[in-house]
Amino acid sequence: MRILLCLAFLAASLGLSEANASEWPTKPVRVIVPQIAGSTPDIVARMFADGMQEKLGVPFVIENKSGAGGNLGTDAIAKADPDGYTIGVSFAGPLALNKILYSKLAYDPESDLMPITVLTTQPSILAVDTNLGVTTPTQLVDLLRRNPGKYSYASIGTGSLTHLAMEALGKESGTKLLLVPYPSSPQAVLAVVRGDVQMVCVPAVSVVSQLQTGRVKAVAVTSAARSPLMPDLPTLKEAGIDVVAEAWIGLVAPAKIELAILNKLSDAARQVVSAPGFAEKLKPQFMTPVGNSPAEFKALLKLEVKRWSPLIEAQKIKVN
Repeated sequence: MRILLCLAFLAASLGLSEANASEWPTKPVRVIVPQIAGSTPDIVARMFADGMQEKLGVPFVIENKSGAGGNLGTDAIAKADPDGYTIGVSFAGPLALNKILYSKLAYDPESDLMPITVLTTQPSILAVDTNLGVTTPTQLVDLLRRNPGKYSYASIGTGSLTHLAMEALGKESGTKLLLVPYPSSPQAVLAVVRGDVQMVCVPAVSVVSQLQTGRVKAVAVTSAARSPLMPDLPTLKEAGIDVVAEAWIGLVAPAKIELAILNKLSDAARQVVSAPGFAEKLKPQFMTPVGNSPAEFKALLKLEVKRWSPLIEAQKIKVN
């Protein structure tokens, strides 16, 4: 009798769970963003939330929770109830690289979070002071090799892609570049315009407006393939420089989210991202939509760790 009662309870629980999953969502969904309002992840999250609200008929409410390189907000996503009513938008640092950069994290990106889909990606632009007289990545590397330790670059934070990409460039060119930190991408680009540093590698939206000044020259993008929004700019890989650094933004949920809710959320998210209107809204940010599967997103996270951990460890790059 006890066994029969347990089986009956289990069947009822499973039935209730399946019903909840099929009805999701019936109330507002909280979308945590681990950066401030107006940041690039926040802009993408708000575009995405608008699309999801229109598609599923319930509010998707943005909650900004910044701090510790994105770790605070991403930790809040990881520790939320896995009922589908708290999800989040995050990026490479908190989802992959910070477990190498930080001595201790309050969450485990691999076991505490469920990747859903990459929403967008954006190449960084390698830009230089025009006084260097170089117009291609090959010419830049040749210049660096002839003058080891002479040139400096602007970066916006230890372990950021702006930092790692330039360190990787220095490693690939067999020379040493001097790091000069700045608090934001616009200030890092202005440092090149003023001639305080000679180069920078930042997301495209941060540097394109300064190209018209004649003080800054874009020489390459850091994506694996040329950007459809900047097709004339070669990749570093085309010049034989094995550096790929893309600023992607992804959608994640607590790891124990029910499979049925995950599938429903994933399907809806990918439909929103693949809509033509979404791509059009991204163009001013020089971003393109992705909309891949949870399995493909997981594979990307593993690739990012594999790509950057040797450099981080070799250069002894640590945040704390």
